[in-house]
Amino acid sequence: MAEAPIQTQTRADEAFDCLQTAIVTGDLAPGEKIGEVELCSRFDLTRGPLREALGRLESRGLLIRRPHAGVKVVSVSASELLELYRIREVMEGLAAKQAAERMTDEEIRDLKSTLDSHEKMIEEAQGQAYYQAEGDYDFHHRIATGSRNTKLAQMLLGDLYYMVRMYRYRLSTSAGRPHLALGEHRRIVEAIAQRDGELAEFLMKRHINAARLNIEKKIEEGVLTI
Repeated sequence: MAEAPIQTQTRADEAFDCLQTAIVTGDLAPGEKIGEVELCSRFDLTRGPLREALGRLESRGLLIRRPHAGVKVVSVSASELLELYRIREVMEGLAAKQAAERMTDEEIRDLKSTLDSHEKMIEEAQGQAYYQAEGDYDFHHRIATGSRNTKLAQMLLGDLYYMVRMYRYRLSTSAGRPHLALGEHRRIVEAIAQRDGELAEFLMKRHINAARLNIEKKIEEGVLTI
């Protein structure tokens, strides 16, 4: 049996990963105007791969290009961000319910292993923010795909997914928040493993509602500026 070809990253892939990480982690801030010359120098990139990466980031909704104004990192207002979380609460609740009904036992075991890896990341970061560069390694990404609801997954994993990811990273820097979120994730997975769709939906909605309330608090305290 022939071996599958080894996939290697192109320079454009490397540039894309580098810039996406910079956007999600806030190294490139929401609303920041960016130029090719500066990016090449700042991230040690060349023009060709950079331009391809910028196009991909623009299609993903992380960059906005305006005529005569250049390119800037996407940003949302506080009210828009809170609305995104309200939308997530409903949609991801449904995804969790359907994941409980449709994920395979192997997928659930993999999901539990993912959370074990997340716990190690949190410990290594001493409870501060951690970031999974690969989207399919992310807990919420796995739940969405595990729902087997193609349209729902497309909506959750499109612009909404990557925009929320930017702000979720910034909020996860709150002391103790990563450990709290991990505990909530484990309870959701246990409900999925028990094939209790209603409980999985309830726990996921409560999890995202808690995140939204945390955002509101940080905005009111002036800790999170948008």
